[in-house]
Amino acid sequence: MASTWPAEVELLRELVAIPSVSGDEAAIAAFCEATARGWGLDVVNDDTGVKVVVEGRAPGLTLAFVSHIDVVPPGHGWTRDPWTPAIEGEQLFGRGSGDAKASVAAMLSAAHDLARRGGPARGRLVVILGLGEETKHTSMPRALASVGDVHAAIVGEPTNLQPSVAQRGLMMVDLVARGDQRHAGYAADGDFTNSAVLLARDLVRLGGLCQERVHPILGRVTITPTILEAGISRNVTPPVAKAVLDIRSTPAYTHEEIGRTLVESLESEVVVTSTRLVPCETPMPSRVLQLIRDARPSAEPYGSPTCSDWVFVNDRDAVKIGPGTSRRSHTADECVDLPEVVEARALYGRVAREYLS
Repeated sequence: MASTWPAEVELLRELVAIPSVSGDEAAIAAFCEATARGWGLDVVNDDTGVKVVVEGRAPGLTLAFVSHIDVVPPGHGWTRDPWTPAIEGEQLFGRGSGDAKASVAAMLSAAHDLARRGGPARGRLVVILGLGEETKHTSMPRALASVGDVHAAIVGEPTNLQPSVAQRGLMMVDLVARGDQRHAGYAADGDFTNSAVLLARDLVRLGGLCQERVHPILGRVTITPTILEAGISRNVTPPVAKAVLDIRSTPAYTHEEIGRTLVESLESEVVVTSTRLVPCETPMPSRVLQLIRDARPSAEPYGSPTCSDWVFVNDRDAVKIGPGTSRRSHTADECVDLPEVVEARALYGRVAREYLS
């Protein structure tokens, strides 16, 4: 029986049916390339991802549609095959349906629509579909470098088509406390340092750090211990105790400021293991945001707690917006609401036409 849904939904079904766990994106990249080429679009598929360009009729600015074609592994708990897209009512189920193949399908379809209209009046639209976004090996920095100047961007991630104008960053830190190894029976005998106690004191201090500045959308920085390691035997004081800190930053503090505060406030050694995912914020006034609000008057800007490739266009006029619900990302029975996918195609297309007019 023929589908009653429009072409972007059928494209999404085909995308979801192609397993594309991070590191194994060759098949879906080839499919995206073939689809764009079949539409007569200018497309490159290489080790940085798939890049589609729709040139304008006159020189001008470049708008990028940025998303990714990799997904996390299916995991456990599914009640259906994660690689067999199933439409039930107005929802499509399957791994990656929302994060972020719904954005990919809508962005590619919008680029096709723009090309069929003769391209933008000025400048160019570039669709950049990165690899490895769900890991620390994202190809997006190299993909962006390969397409030349980009002046503005829409980042396709599941936001229920609400514009995210701020995004928390992620900073990872190890706290390493060092002490003396001795028999626990002699704990009261003489002066020594128990690394577990030293670390515990520092963990208690974390709640008061980097709290003075409150971002108007994202609120305060959060510093959360997620892994604790200590001990070699039940009756021996640990020579080393370690905590892994997950720090969700805001534009109110740079990662350098957070790191410096930790060093100055804690007794444990502070080992910064990652600062790559910086917090993001849409510059105000934003032409991209205004065009989104013009196209979708019900849009309500908000702050996103999750990271994305936005970090690589953070110095440009950029907004994160796409079909799908973020809380369904990475879950069993992931699904997307199909009316949002249809609306996203029209929204992306209108913003591209207006920005490049």
